[in-house]
Amino acid sequence: MSHSLLAARRSLLALSAVACASSAHAQNKLDTVVTTAARTPQRLSEVLADLTVITRADIERQAAASVADLLRNNGCAEMVRNGGAASTTSLFLRGADTRHTLVLVDGVRMDSQATGGASWQGIPVAQVERVEVLKGPASAIYGSDAVGGVVQIFTRKGGGKISAGFGVGLGTQGTMKADGGLFGSLGLVDFAFTGAIEESDGFNSTIDYPGSFSYVPDRDGWRKYQGTARVGAQLAEGHRAELIVIKNHINGQYDASKSKPLADDRSLQDTDATRLAWTAQWAPALQTQLSYGESRDRYETSPSPYLTITKVKSLALTGSYVLGKGQQVNFQGERIEDKLENSGLVTAGVGKRHRNAVGAGYLLHAGAFSLQAHARHDDDSQFGSVDTGTLLAGYEVVTGLRVVGSIGNAFRAPTLYQQGTVYGPDLSKPGVKPLEAERGRNVEFGLKYGSGETEFTATAYRNRVSKLIIFGAAGSCQSQFGCYQNVSAARLRGVTLAGNTKAGSVNLRATMDFQKSTDASTGLLLARRAKRLATLGADTELGDWLLGSSVQASGARWDNAANTRKLGGYGLVNFNAQYKIRKDLKLQLNLDNAFDRETSTAYGYASAPRTALISLRFTPTL
Repeated sequence: MSHSLLAARRSLLALSAVACASSAHAQNKLDTVVTTAARTPQRLSEVLADLTVITRADIERQAAASVADLLRNNGCAEMVRNGGAASTTSLFLRGADTRHTLVLVDGVRMDSQATGGASWQGIPVAQVERVEVLKGPASAIYGSDAVGGVVQIFTRKGGGKISAGFGVGLGTQGTMKADGGLFGSLGLVDFAFTGAIEESDGFNSTIDYPGSFSYVPDRDGWRKYQGTARVGAQLAEGHRAELIVIKNHINGQYDASKSKPLADDRSLQDTDATRLAWTAQWAPALQTQLSYGESRDRYETSPSPYLTITKVKSLALTGSYVLGKGQQVNFQGERIEDKLENSGLVTAGVGKRHRNAVGAGYLLHAGAFSLQAHARHDDDSQFGSVDTGTLLAGYEVVTGLRVVGSIGNAFRAPTLYQQGTVYGPDLSKPGVKPLEAERGRNVEFGLKYGSGETEFTATAYRNRVSKLIIFGAAGSCQSQFGCYQNVSAARLRGVTLAGNTKAGSVNLRATMDFQKSTDASTGLLLARRAKRLATLGADTELGDWLLGSSVQASGARWDNAANTRKLGGYGLVNFNAQYKIRKDLKLQLNLDNAFDRETSTAYGYASAPRTALISLRFTPTL
């Protein structure tokens, strides 16, 4: 274990007696209204699940390269990346695979039916207002994918007086950033328009190791273009309509083969989303929302001829009815359609499918006791029906301290690529069955404490994921190289400590994860999951200055399922400083990986070296 990791661990253990909520600024967030935990507005103090909130202030202060970096910085998940900020990125939430985390952007599902899971590198951070991270199974509320948890990303909103925001930044590795936005309202209409551009020469993202096939000693840069339009209208008292359109494009360089060192290999990614919603308050007790959402994930490589496009459409009616003081029922009906365009599909009709779902929930808050029950039935056109449920309970032992617990199950539908290529089941062969949905069963227990500026959570969990789909031996499909099969299971166990407090004028925050993610049949650790993870952060105001620092630490991991190729542990130290030139003008400096540690989250790929970024942000009111 590195010296940085040992130092971070000692600091975190010292803080654990006073640590608290896992997102950032040491403010009392218990009155914050969140929606992800129950798919309905709740005060954070009433949430029974393990939920983290990352605010716009956190986002601006940390100046993270992507949403994935933001989540890692705040102790929400492990991140694995094959190079720079435009490279393929995976997130492991509580040790679950990246495809087992449901990702929503303003309520729109983001997924790839080729690789499984959201394309994290294609999700922008410049337009984000808030991120809510729900840990634990949530298929009883959201359906497929929410085996490890849910990450919901909210883009910036309009309203109030017309204002603008502009930011420019210059950094090492030839990095240039610029973003801008216009926000406000005119009569019954409110709006938010944002755009961002980023360019970087990058760094050499591959490592020259014995047997390397792709090492090329050059820089692998990227360009990102992002834009969001959000328009809402108050149609009548209690009735609101809203349209959101999101467009994102990434052009990133990568090394495909060392035999062609002069080739300019590029990955081109478009991640788009559109949502139209109508929210209606029919009576003080009854609220509904009708929404239609579309997302598109397009990935292409150049000059190699690979192209895959995933389209997800969803039509949902959700709502709630207040039965009386402290009691509420939620209801939902939803249709989800998946479509994949990929040259690897060989079976007619397998490039698309649909799921119809109905669900209900009951929320009770009676004095010191709280209870939530959720159930959902999904009927898939390809593999049949799945029933899921979650039961959560909490009891306030003393003022501010609650004991909470939950039990629930979840599922992930097989991807269209797993089912419809030569590697999918060949149903013409005797005894071969279609792929089944992966299933998760989770039990957890925790403590939550909140008082003033101090918050603390401790959660122990055990999640067994069965019918895991792996690329196994040939025989059940048309390929001689191997086939996708439901043959494996995983055990995900761990304890998470998270918190924040204020010591004098210094805000302190910390997270620590002790986890063991193993293959249930062999007992071996799952690839690229560490046993120990930690973050530590502090910031303070000194006059017109806001000064901060943070540590990200990870123990060693195995890069492969056989546990024969090791990735070393690491500890990264970051610094940030903001200077308020005047009320609407700020100067900011970010220094990440300050001691220039060489790290790798995937064998053969380097992580970012020391990077510095100086930026200026102007937010005038018009």
